[in-house]
Amino acid sequence: MWLATFVAAGIAFVAVLFGTALVLRALRRRAILDHPNERSSHDAPTPRGGGIAVIVSIIAVWLAAALIAPAIPLSTVLVVLIAMAALAGLSWLDDLQGVAVRLRLLVQALAVALGLMALPQHLLVFQGLVPLWADLALSALAWLWFLNLYNFMDGVDGISGVESAAIGGGIVLLAAFAPVLDLALPAAVVAAAALGFLWWNWSPARIFLGDVGSVPLGFLIAWLLLTLAARGYWAPALILPLYYLADATITLGRRTSRGERLWQAHRSHFYQLAAVAGGAHAPVVRRIVLLDLVLCGLAVAALDQPLAALIAAAIATALLLWYFARQQGGIKEQQGG
Repeated sequence: MWLATFVAAGIAFVAVLFGTALVLRALRRRAILDHPNERSSHDAPTPRGGGIAVIVSIIAVWLAAALIAPAIPLSTVLVVLIAMAALAGLSWLDDLQGVAVRLRLLVQALAVALGLMALPQHLLVFQGLVPLWADLALSALAWLWFLNLYNFMDGVDGISGVESAAIGGGIVLLAAFAPVLDLALPAAVVAAAALGFLWWNWSPARIFLGDVGSVPLGFLIAWLLLTLAARGYWAPALILPLYYLADATITLGRRTSRGERLWQAHRSHFYQLAAVAGGAHAPVVRRIVLLDLVLCGLAVAALDQPLAALIAAAIATALLLWYFARQQGGIKEQQGG
């Protein structure tokens, strides 16, 4: 099983690395560009839609692996991949011409409803703390929020590649210590695809992921994390994506309190403020990498000490958020002086 996992990951990495080059040429030829504005974190028009190579590669490699060396039932794989493909199609339209918020949410809700069929049917994500109907409803809301926050957080060069590689790699690491080996292959494919794309997306980015990449990626990663939680590994499922969860959720709360339109583009995430204050994306993303490595280690520690590991992860994440906020505050003080 491990051999199949590493072979699939290697194929995904190569497919995305070279596939992104082809997509980049096509996007430039058709002038499908993300133009800078007052809410952007980039300075020059940059091709948007690199997620096409990422999502197509993940779907193709995981489907081939499911047919050749099945670890997860083919019906489950097909449900997840069909929902991903539907989200990718709608998100590509959104990248090209924009799609009404209501339509986006409707299709996302339908994809999540379909995805619930791919969760372990005999297990509960919230471990029996709530009735079955509430478990399904809360799981759906969490899934819907996660795939949207994944899109919201894709705001500086390299960040989503780093986060996807860390979460996918963290699940592969967990599989070495816990009976979740069947999740290792799809998680490794996600991590490898993210690393292949990171070659093109590291600062200064030559291409952006776009909604076509970030939304389906968020969907797939949420499925992996919810499956972990349903099997009883709720602490690792919270720890691995904790930076994204914390930054996006706190930022949403702050924007809500200010009466802002939540669906409009902005740059008020902690990492964005730090990137603006420092004048560069790479140092901010490197600090997130360091935190993600800590979170991966704590996710493994959570197999024995879930509460202690979760507290340590929350403290580490809070410290990075505080550091990013302090950077922005320091710039304001200098300007005021």
